[in-house]
Order: sequence, then C-alpha cells, then structure tokens
Amino acid sequence: MKKAFKRFLERCTEGLLLLSGGTTSLAILLIVLFLFREGASFFKSPNIESGYVLAVHPENPVNHLSPEQIKRIFDSEIVRWDEVGGPAMDIELFRFSDMVQYVPEERLGADFEHVPAVVDSIVMAHPGMIAFYPEQFVAPEQQLKVFPEATIRPEDYFLGHDWQPTAHPAPQFGVIPLVLGTLWVSLFAVIFSLPFGVAVAVYLAEIASERIRKVFKPLIELLAGIPSVVYGFFGLVVIVPLIQKGFNLPVGETGLAGSIVLAIMALPTIITVAEDSMRTIPRSMKEASLALGATHWQTVYRVIIPCSISGITAAIVLGIGRAIGETMAVLMVTGNAAIIPHSLLEPVRTIPATIAAELGEAPKGGTHYEALFLLGCILFVITLVVSITVEIISSKQKSNLT
Repeated sequence: MKKAFKRFLERCTEGLLLLSGGTTSLAILLIVLFLFREGASFFKSPNIESGYVLAVHPENPVNHLSPEQIKRIFDSEIVRWDEVGGPAMDIELFRFSDMVQYVPEERLGADFEHVPAVVDSIVMAHPGMIAFYPEQFVAPEQQLKVFPEATIRPEDYFLGHDWQPTAHPAPQFGVIPLVLGTLWVSLFAVIFSLPFGVAVAVYLAEIASERIRKVFKPLIELLAGIPSVVYGFFGLVVIVPLIQKGFNLPVGETGLAGSIVLAIMALPTIITVAEDSMRTIPRSMKEASLALGATHWQTVYRVIIPCSISGITAAIVLGIGRAIGETMAVLMVTGNAAIIPHSLLEPVRTIPATIAAELGEAPKGGTHYEALFLLGCILFVITLVVSITVEIISSKQKSNLT
C-alpha cells in the first residue's frame, strides 16, 4: 500500500513538473510569436503619416519620393526639384495649416466643403509646390498628381541611418544607429571587464585561501542581484561627472559611461563562470606542470588558463548577453542620442533603452508602436545568437573535460 502511494506521489510530481515545463515553454513560444507578429505588420505601414497625402503639380515628373527625401524636403535641406530628379525649379512647401496664407477663411466654407477645390487651385497656381494635407480633402475630380500610397521598405528600416519616429511628415525608422550603439557599448563593456574578471577568477581559484574564497565568492555573486537602477544612479552621480571633467566634455553621458557601468554589472558573471571553469581542471594537470619544474605563475599562465579557455569564453559571451539586454542603467548614463557612434566619448542609444523610453508614448497599433516591437525582434535574434554560442561553447567544454 505504501509503495503504491509512493508511486502515485512520484507520478503526480512528474506530471506537475511536466505541466509546469510545458506551460512555461508554451508561454515563451506565444510571447515570441506575438513579438514577431506585431513587428511584421510594421512593413504594411505607410511611409508618411497615416491619413495624409502628398500631391504636386500634374506636370511635375517626380513620381516617387523616399521617406528620407520627404523629410529633407520639409526640413528645407532639399530646396530644388532637380535634386530629386525633377525640373530645375525651387520647391515650395504647402501644409494644411498654411492655407489661410493663400486664401481668406470664408472661402473654405462653413464646414470646409470648399477645401479640396482651394487646395487644387493653390497648387495648380504654383508649379513647384508640394502639398501635404489630409486625404479627406482630396477632391473627387482631383487635378493634382497625388503620390501613390507606399509602405515602409525593409531596407529603409534595417539600413536606415536616422531614427526619428516623430519626424513630420515622414517618420524615420533607421535602426543602424541603435544596433551599432548597442553593440558598441556592449563590446567595450566586455573589453573593460574581461581583464579584471579573469584576474579575480585566477586569484579566487588558485591564490586565495579557502577562508578568503568563502567570504569573497558569495559577495561577488551578490553583486549580480543589485537592481540595475542602482548601478545607473551610481554611474550618473560618480562616473558621468568624472568623464565630463576628465575629458573636458559638454556632457558626461556618453558611450564610455555606459560601457563602464555595464562592465561593473558584467563582472560578477564573468568572475563566477571563469572561476568555476578553472576549478574544474583536473588536479593531475597542475601537479604534472609543477613536477616538471614550472612555477605557480607559469602553471597558471600555460596550463590553467589555456585549459579553461572554453569556460572563460562562455563567461565573456554571458557578459555580452547581460550587457546587450540591459535597459535602465544604460538609459540613465549614455545620453540617448540616436546617432551612429564614432567614439566612446559621444552619446549613444541602445535598443533596450529605446524601447523603454518610447513604448509608453507610442500609440498602440501605430507605426511607431510596431517599429518598437520590431526592435524587440532584433534584440531577440541577437540574444538568441548569444545563447546558441554559449551552448556550443559549453558543450565543447564538457567534451574537453571528458
């Protein structure tokens, strides 16, 4: 009877574990599918503000403008049509709010019923004009040439150099500055933290006494549990002013500040994984090296570190994963400028910081909202590559030990 009850409890426990694991896996899968579904609809969005049209004189030969060209035209950076393949004449801008500059308000009608005809007459009288106005005011018998509705192209998003989701009238969604900012900060964070992390790991694994190791190892692991916002406050109060004064910069919120903060945050992971890898090296290898006349430091340099290189590499990759996905600390100290970085002394913006800063202001279901979800897809792919790399390195480490 007791055996049957014990077997029943074991089966219930196995069933609960299976149900828990299956539910967790299904939830993760559904989250990923939702992320990609929301992001994929971004490329169905119009390349100008929804509900508006662009129109020019019917004799204007220009039939298409890219989002970047539209933005530069309305920012007065492109001032002539021949710069975009049109005639040799100046560009005149017309926005819906400019209408009262051309006609008195009474001509628009009490219910704006005359607006379509007025827009037609204004643009027809100015051959170099480009008009941006609501599509509801397109005349039934339109004389103007309205640019056909176009959607955002993948190359404009993945290869674009300008992230300005609120630009008027054509928002800019180029992710190159955000991707480069993320990789730039993360790479230098690992470069800064790697020498210190490996040095501390060597000390704990080979030099420190057991009593010192039992004290310092838990303290180092506790550093990983400190909230990232605390690291962000530390960077904002201590590191940012030091960088500003040390390099004589207008502001200290730079990629260097983000890299230093992330390096501090990545240290516990790198130290713990690297130290565990060094302690798993067979004792016989160390004794053989010492028996051949090598000093302790020669053994560390020529035997321990080379044999644990897979674990050290895994620590590096895990540190990169921690740095890439960090949000609050980076948001507080990097300056959040969506520009392509050329040095660590410039403000940068990362993908997680962009999502955290802009998602609350993006209208649900809008183009900006979908663009941020697509950023999440990019971040997911990056972290997936990092995770696969960790698995490959870990499996290689296990095969080497066996």
